[in-house]
Amino acid sequence: MKKIRVAFFAEILIEDFDGAVRTMYQLIKRIDRNIFEFLFVYGAGPDSIAGFESLKVPALTLPINTGYTMAIPALVMGELKQEIDNFSPDVVHIATPSLLGNFALKYATQQGLPVMSIYHTHFISYIDYYLKHTPFLINKVKQMMAESHKVFYNQCDQVYVPSITMKDELIDMGVDTYRMKLWQRGIDTRLFSPRHKKSLHSITGNDNPTILFASRLVWEKNLETLFEIYTIMQDRHPEVNFIIAGDGIARKACEAKMPKAVFTGKVDHKTLSVLYASSTLFLFPSVSEAYGNVVLEAMASGVPCVIADGGGSKDFIEQGINGFKCEPYNAGCYVERIELLLKNKSLREQFIEGALQYSSRLSWEHLASVYFDDLAEMAGVDVFSGVV
Repeated sequence: MKKIRVAFFAEILIEDFDGAVRTMYQLIKRIDRNIFEFLFVYGAGPDSIAGFESLKVPALTLPINTGYTMAIPALVMGELKQEIDNFSPDVVHIATPSLLGNFALKYATQQGLPVMSIYHTHFISYIDYYLKHTPFLINKVKQMMAESHKVFYNQCDQVYVPSITMKDELIDMGVDTYRMKLWQRGIDTRLFSPRHKKSLHSITGNDNPTILFASRLVWEKNLETLFEIYTIMQDRHPEVNFIIAGDGIARKACEAKMPKAVFTGKVDHKTLSVLYASSTLFLFPSVSEAYGNVVLEAMASGVPCVIADGGGSKDFIEQGINGFKCEPYNAGCYVERIELLLKNKSLREQFIEGALQYSSRLSWEHLASVYFDDLAEMAGVDVFSGVV
């Protein structure tokens, strides 16, 4: 059988960089080499991806977020086209509607190739944070981004969306409904599990209740509201610990605003799984998530969640059944729900049971199978018969 050849374009392929890249690696690690051949084209990452042919494109660090880079295909346009021509893809996968993503889309259109995309990052929600000092630009830039998203995704044959909320937002932008398919994210319930619960005394210095926030420390995670919650809790319940797991450009500001919190820096998944399972509550006020992997990880770890009623994360929570959702920018709303959970053990146990039931239904094996079946269908190949 002729292998299905997939040209895969992404800005960043550094394993465990963020939720989007972790999702990509869940697929990369499950590629059946008897059926598929991949070419990876990316800006930042290792020299080779999973032993497949890999092309690194020159990239620039983004001034608004120094943790991220953007590939600049124009710097190597001729060479890049030649390499992709030599690979001769059957399907093009594009991770992000960036300069590299638009190059890939134009190439696919010119060659008459089907295009797959996964909506990983809800970029439009970042605008409020990055332009907060020039608020008169916010609506105009959002309109421009919505229009560019509509144009980009309406040229893709298949767009995986992680939640109903994100699908509805893309429909509002003008993206064709028929192009979109609900494709959530999986969870490793062996890694993220209540079984990893331990005492946090060595970290906090006491056995008091602990509130965990885990995320990249960047402003689009609604850090200002996190600061307000911390301040109110310090005034009312100074004995409660705050653990902040993660790193990023806003870390110094976080440390200044939350001086008694414990900052772990960026931690690996094994350490993070212990922090989840061992905390009393998980707090997450971000509204910028397309999906919200950390919320699902916390749920699978058996920790009650208090999160923002916004972004893709809110779809996980059935209000008052398996967690609490709060008015996104109302710190008092979060504190009220936190206080209720801290004093009500039976409600915490109810949330834990509901969260464990929800998270147990999401399997990476199933989601990867759907993805590879869809690639084969887009390439016009019956993987069971090998017929094109």
